[in-house]
Amino acid sequence: MNDDKKNSWELTVPSTDAGIRLDKFWGRELKDEGVSRGRVKSWIESGLALVNGEPVTKGKHKLASFDKVAIGAAENEASEDAAQPMEGDLDIVYEDDHVVVVDKAAGLTTHPAPGEPGPTLVNHLLHKYPDISSKHSGMDSLRPGIVHRLDKDTSGLIAAVRTEADRLTLASDFAERRVRKVYLAIVHGKPEKESGTIEAPIGRHPQQKTRMAVLEKGGREAKSDYRVLWTGPRGLASLVAVRIHTGRTHQIRVHMAHIGHPLLGDAVYGSREHAEWCRRSDRIAELAPRQMLHAFYLSFNHPENGENITLWRQPSKDFLTLLAGLNRECLRVGIVGMPGSGKSTVLRHLREEGLPCFSADECVAELYASDGDGAAMIMQRFGGEHSLEDGSVDKASLFKAMCESDGLRREIMDMVHPMVRHACEVFFKAHRDEPVAYAEIPLLLEGGWHEKGHVDAVAGVRCPHEKRTGELREIRGLDESMLAIFDSWQWPEEKKLAACDTFIENCGGLDELAKGTRTMRLWAEARFQADNDAFKLWLEKLWPQLADEFDNEVAK
Repeated sequence: MNDDKKNSWELTVPSTDAGIRLDKFWGRELKDEGVSRGRVKSWIESGLALVNGEPVTKGKHKLASFDKVAIGAAENEASEDAAQPMEGDLDIVYEDDHVVVVDKAAGLTTHPAPGEPGPTLVNHLLHKYPDISSKHSGMDSLRPGIVHRLDKDTSGLIAAVRTEADRLTLASDFAERRVRKVYLAIVHGKPEKESGTIEAPIGRHPQQKTRMAVLEKGGREAKSDYRVLWTGPRGLASLVAVRIHTGRTHQIRVHMAHIGHPLLGDAVYGSREHAEWCRRSDRIAELAPRQMLHAFYLSFNHPENGENITLWRQPSKDFLTLLAGLNRECLRVGIVGMPGSGKSTVLRHLREEGLPCFSADECVAELYASDGDGAAMIMQRFGGEHSLEDGSVDKASLFKAMCESDGLRREIMDMVHPMVRHACEVFFKAHRDEPVAYAEIPLLLEGGWHEKGHVDAVAGVRCPHEKRTGELREIRGLDESMLAIFDSWQWPEEKKLAACDTFIENCGGLDELAKGTRTMRLWAEARFQADNDAFKLWLEKLWPQLADEFDNEVAK
């Protein structure tokens, strides 16, 4: 509004309004002037309403026919605690004489409040648009222009208005749920259902008054629709789109925590999950310093001309960095091959390159040691029949028994393989920040690790039968019968190699095997990079695709 905007009014009450309340009369008369009922009430209570020349401070005062009434601000000056203009960067997405839409940065409070004096979004808006100040616009002096709010640590689109009339119109649209708001959130884990509606009333937490909570009694209606857009490797976290039909305080944070998937970085509504996250030893533990929530999409009718305005803005850099970090899991490569094909030598070459490697044979050796869990289980199961005096496993005795009984062999495998798999999972987690980690697992394919998602790729060591059963067998000190037994416990070579993603040829000497190992390593690193590049490209395409989907929903 301009400085010369009328700020006082005088009228004669028509006979048709006899008996009307003072506040209702002025609320009706000044609606088109852009004066809110709240402002009318404030003027009346401040003694700025006159009836026949006398101040009346009660809004419920009944008017009589032909009363002379007047109302207005004696001095339309902002209060001492009014928000003040402060210079600051604003990412303006849309602006005209009536509406401003800003992509608010995380960490910026919407408006001044006790304990949050500024600078706030309102302070920056006042600096850029002086006309929204209380003195000029007649709006609330602490939060002029604000029709909805975002939490301090939530980024994204927020609309503000520049006149009181526009505020009344747009605030009504928000209250009547004519405004569509869609948020993006990164949540812990993966929701059981790909999409769903959460209808759970929200109110003040009964014990902790600074928090909100889902309440069985006394809460206000709250409704949110969510859809899972992506789940990261190993199900660590998911990207979800959430449309809120109501605008309760902390609604998305409360609702997602209510279904067991609080937002990453939310120490209030996901305190347990957040504490566990902060204890992580990898780099992504530092990538969620705030609740990961972004106001992505906003659709509303222009308060002046009714034209529909739809806007969207992709998430901020910290949000995208976390998504990239979540996707950047090390590529878990399993190394397989027939007994005596050269797998152990391949693993040695990789270790010499300084790369993280896991050996199932070494893991079993530790499990079978005197203090190993495997030795304890075998002692308990067989009563010392296959144990040495120090408690370690008598490998020769156990191997003989396994050769004589296929049932016993399977029982041993069912005991030991889960422990090996757990140790390998711990190994992969410990090297999450590496591009690639390698695990040599002789029975990986037979155990279905590749089908159950325990590894991401399988590299097979391909060795001619004559070499494997000849010189390599002799180097290992295996007789032909023992090698035949090992072969019988595994898939046939043709089937095993057919399940591999890449191969390491072991047809020549050690130098050729080292070269083949390096070739496999470069393949794995290239695949890791390709996977991450593909994810980045997918995200870039996702944002406009989502916006188009939401636009189509609005148009229906």
